[in-house]
Amino acid sequence: MTNLFDLTGRKALVTGASSGLGVQMVKALAGNGADVAIVARREEKLAAVKKEVEALGVECYTHVCDVTDVEQIKQTVKDVESHFGRIDVLCNNAGVGLFGKAENQSDDIWRTMMDTNLNSHYYFSREVAGGMIKRGYGKIIMTGSIHSEVGMAELPLSAYATTKGGIKMMVKQLAVEWAQYGITVNAIGPAYFASEMTKAVVGTEDFLKIVKTRCPMGRIGREGELDGAILYFASDASTYTTGQLLCVDGGWTAI
Repeated sequence: MTNLFDLTGRKALVTGASSGLGVQMVKALAGNGADVAIVARREEKLAAVKKEVEALGVECYTHVCDVTDVEQIKQTVKDVESHFGRIDVLCNNAGVGLFGKAENQSDDIWRTMMDTNLNSHYYFSREVAGGMIKRGYGKIIMTGSIHSEVGMAELPLSAYATTKGGIKMMVKQLAVEWAQYGITVNAIGPAYFASEMTKAVVGTEDFLKIVKTRCPMGRIGREGELDGAILYFASDASTYTTGQLLCVDGGWTAI
């Protein structure tokens, strides 16, 4: 029987790949045969991830990039394409979680959130799309959130939720524009997972009480529980799926 999730021979690029959900994505892709370019700002963290990935028997190429710098994004895509020959799968995952009450949130926080969580997804997609259009094939995956769909009274998420809501509509529009070229564009919408970015929040007793109230499964996500969604969107299992946001959230957005 054909393994629809087999990525042997595919070339993937993952941003925000030095920690957290990015590392989980990289391992899922590499574990199913893809060679992976991992992109982030912290070179030492990328080197550690590279060792783990290469132990899976695939090639891992590291590239340092500040995703808030468009020129660095352009150069990164050129370098990865030069190294691998092409990019079949793009996972836009770079993100930060800076919080501030909407009425007095600083301009710096707002701009940083937009540049990192939203703009970088567009610029990487735009730069990678050129090669995908020429080849008539491509898989683009964005990292949305449950906050692409719902707000949250308990945390001041105005900037974060705005970026994640923007991801949902970016996915829809790029999917419509690029479907004719054999490119699918989709997003995952995780609820809360333990990561370097979220550890200050998700480990507190107060937050766990919120999770038990808002999430039908009553818990945060576990390592590996995003793998199925990533592999579905990255593989030929999803050839007729585009423009979608798949929430992986224990039922959070079902209420």
